[in-house]
Amino acid sequence: MNTLNLQKRFLALRSNKGFELFVVAVILFSAVVVGAKTYDLPESMLTLVAWLDHFITVIFLVELIVRFIGEENKRHFFKNGWNIFDTIIVVASLIPVNESEMAFIGRLLRIFRVLRMVSIIPELRVLLNSLLKALPQLGYVMLLMFIIFYIYAAIGATLFASINPELWGDISISLLTLFRVMTFEDWTDVMYETMAVYGFSWIYYLTFIFLTAFAFLNMVIGIVVSVIEKENAIEEAAHSTEPTMADLQSEIQSLKAMVSQLAKHDEPNKGNE
Repeated sequence: MNTLNLQKRFLALRSNKGFELFVVAVILFSAVVVGAKTYDLPESMLTLVAWLDHFITVIFLVELIVRFIGEENKRHFFKNGWNIFDTIIVVASLIPVNESEMAFIGRLLRIFRVLRMVSIIPELRVLLNSLLKALPQLGYVMLLMFIIFYIYAAIGATLFASINPELWGDISISLLTLFRVMTFEDWTDVMYETMAVYGFSWIYYLTFIFLTAFAFLNMVIGIVVSVIEKENAIEEAAHSTEPTMADLQSEIQSLKAMVSQLAKHDEPNKGNE
């Protein structure tokens, strides 16, 4: 019974908004500590940063233990990918890395502690899950975009290699130049250079920009937005069922109370008989 009460208390603590905000604040502070390590700091500041890093690790460990104890079914805790990710990050943070051969990997894992923000905030999880679910559809769009890139790069290398070999010398360099054009990074300079030799080469650039920067990128945005809307609808539907379950539980409790009252009324009658 004490174990059940402890589990309920930890579950309530885990679901508490104040606790979640505290963990988010610690994650943000952890990001600041990671950033501070990239500067040339005096020895005293480095010692302080190291102690702060240990303190943050202890808080993360305590938070993970709270979430684990608050889980109703402990076996299902590690079936959640985010719980596995948090556990790996916390366990890796416990490993001393100052004089270890794995120091570089340990420091990288400490940087990834900032990603725990996604596992804590439900809205960020919805966004990331939506992006992952959109990847299959995005893959076909990116494949079609690569085909267009490849065709235009082959044309560019064929026509413009003699004009500027640094930009159009071969198909791989042409692909990088076209990416520069698609992102509008001084693309007019590239266009005017080829227009000095081929006056109608502007058609090449404009058609490429309309296909990639306008058409395909808007398709990518449309797919992601559509998946996010579906995920939000699923989340809203899941939350809308929670009041119904609460109503059912309250009705069950009221029925139990009525049955117990009827049983109490029946006991005196049986005694009189």
